[in-house]
Amino acid sequence: MDGQRRSDRVRTFVLGGLLGASAVLAAARRRRAAAKRPPRAGLAAFEDAPCYRELVELERTEGRAAVD
Repeated sequence: MDGQRRSDRVRTFVLGGLLGASAVLAAARRRRAAAKRPPRAGLAAFEDAPCYRELVELERTEGRAAVD
């Protein structure tokens, strides 16, 4: 029975180590990818947002309706 408990602990240790190692690799990959992108400043950071594009399009259609 003691041998089975020991093997369970070893298996848990190995699985935990693998999980931890994969988390470290994923974090390193994300950090590297974020470092490659240049930061966007001011309004340029929001101009690509879908909500901003919808607002601009809405203003354009309302402007055309007022002129027509």
